[in-house]
Amino acid sequence: MAMASFIDRAASAASRVLTNFKMSVFEERLAAQVIGVAFDGAAVKSPEGSASLDIIIRLLSRLYPTIALRPLDAKARDHVPALELLAKSINPEIELAKIRKQVTVALVVGSSLPRTKCPTFFIGSDGWRAKLSSRGPVGSGASMNPFGAGAASCFAAANVFRMVFGEQLEQGGPDDIIDLSMLTYAQAIPEAGPALDGVDIGDTHLVGLGAIGNGAVWALARAAGLKGSLCLVDHEEIDLSNLQRYVLASQCHVGSPKVDLARAALADTALEVSTHRAKWDAYVNDRDNWGFERVAVALDNAPDRIAVQGALPKWVVNAWTQEIDLGVSRHGFDDGRACLACLYLPHGKIKDEDEKMAEELGMPEAKQEIRVLLQTNRPLDAGFVERVARAFDISSESLQEFVGQSIRSFHQRAICGGVVMRLTDGAQPVKAVVPMSFQSALAGIMLAADLVKHASGVLNVPTTSTRINLLRPLAAHLHDPKAKDTSGRCICADQDFLAAYRRKYEISYPN
Repeated sequence: MAMASFIDRAASAASRVLTNFKMSVFEERLAAQVIGVAFDGAAVKSPEGSASLDIIIRLLSRLYPTIALRPLDAKARDHVPALELLAKSINPEIELAKIRKQVTVALVVGSSLPRTKCPTFFIGSDGWRAKLSSRGPVGSGASMNPFGAGAASCFAAANVFRMVFGEQLEQGGPDDIIDLSMLTYAQAIPEAGPALDGVDIGDTHLVGLGAIGNGAVWALARAAGLKGSLCLVDHEEIDLSNLQRYVLASQCHVGSPKVDLARAALADTALEVSTHRAKWDAYVNDRDNWGFERVAVALDNAPDRIAVQGALPKWVVNAWTQEIDLGVSRHGFDDGRACLACLYLPHGKIKDEDEKMAEELGMPEAKQEIRVLLQTNRPLDAGFVERVARAFDISSESLQEFVGQSIRSFHQRAICGGVVMRLTDGAQPVKAVVPMSFQSALAGIMLAADLVKHASGVLNVPTTSTRINLLRPLAAHLHDPKAKDTSGRCICADQDFLAAYRRKYEISYPN
């Protein structure tokens, strides 16, 4: 058994949500767990059950060093090698335990009721409905709709995390029963919802292929029957630390462009997929056509989101994760409701990147020096790295591997990646928000679901935003009204922008 090679990044995420965090205690708690996944032939034969199995293995293998696959019949046994290969592709050192009595938390997919002596959660779905129960099997539907199935596995992974670390979570008890419609985000209301076959997503852009974008692509790749054009926009490559929460990524993808990973995942769909390895603003500047019918936003900062809204897409769906919760928001521009920029307008003084980085490196006095390093991309010398080591009271030798790297790479790997936190046993927690994998995956699934609902004409959610906290039992009400900015600062209050939007999409209003 061994922790994943990106465990420091996982610890960084956990340190943001667990009280009294210590790296050594975190690893000891993980090492004591054996997470069981039981499943039967009914789950394997069901497209929804197969989707639930796929993503729960992708989520568990990113955090827990030991899992136990328990097939419940002959058909399920045939599927074990594929799931083991998937787990090993993420963490090659993961232990695949065989002894049932070792299991500390169990998950069950299918219609069978196995004997378990530990906390057990049953995963299931019925089209758009995500189901989870601590009482007994809930079954998996036969549709090609992955949204309920994927969301159910995210709820299950969150419940495992809360069972393992419940003592360090406020109100972090388990869910008893979840029956949530991913169509309306209402609970315990049976509704079939539309089938996906033949849904045309038109001219759609997905901007950002990080953790949320991975979740969205995972869902779109399994939503059989979709057609239309999907343009993927992201400028970055996959880093080892990304494996902590990128559900599509495995060890072999490190160093590959994110757009290539997403394109490969969508290869078997009927979608016309194009990729652009560029930032959004560069992509827009090089594009002849500035009309954007539908844009799904999976970016991680406010300025980039505002830039997307500034290009005046006809409609935008945006997903986000925060320290505690996650959500999705939907935006027109000239409809009297909050546009995307309304939600991310800065209030008060906003720290520049150099100031934030200087603080997170423990050297606030070095802001000007860090600004130059950011602008020039000059490699770091040994003296700079030694000063950071002194700031955190750790040996300079422990950071020598970062000499010669750029300041951004150093910050990303040593600070956000959890290296410094490991060296201080959690005494120097990561300040940047690093979500847990199940949070990012659910946000991505919600993003894809709302995109498909809008394209099919069935999006009927009463509020701009929907918000979910996976670190406690599911709330009864998830809708989160977001008011339109009333300060007059937002571009949706600017008559020139409004006129440009109306001209672009040939929108006219009666006198």
